[in-house]
Amino acid sequence: MIDPKLKALTDVVTKELADRGLLMEAGWVSYERLVLSPEAPQIQRDECRIAFFSGAMHLFSSVMSFLDPGHDPTENDMKRMSQLNAELERFLVIFKAKHGLVGKAPYGKNT
Repeated sequence: MIDPKLKALTDVVTKELADRGLLMEAGWVSYERLVLSPEAPQIQRDECRIAFFSGAMHLFSSVMSFLDPGHDPTENDMKRMSQLNAELERFLVIFKAKHGLVGKAPYGKNT
């Protein structure tokens, strides 16, 4: 389980980055440092950055289009968000198993 103090700090930093319009950029920097080899060529970095931001754009635009109108979340909104979360969790389980990270906590989650 993630340390509650670390979780609280991460939440503060995440909100600050979002308020400054730098949430995705910070995510990219973290991804680049954690996943890409220091020896990776610039073309690989550039293409990975495009893929990273393209995935984020797809997710964000999809969420914005599937939410029901209104200010309050509907039952369907909550169901769709739960299904999206489950899909991403399935990916994380496979990713961690493939890369020997089972039991470690990238992005604040232990499994």
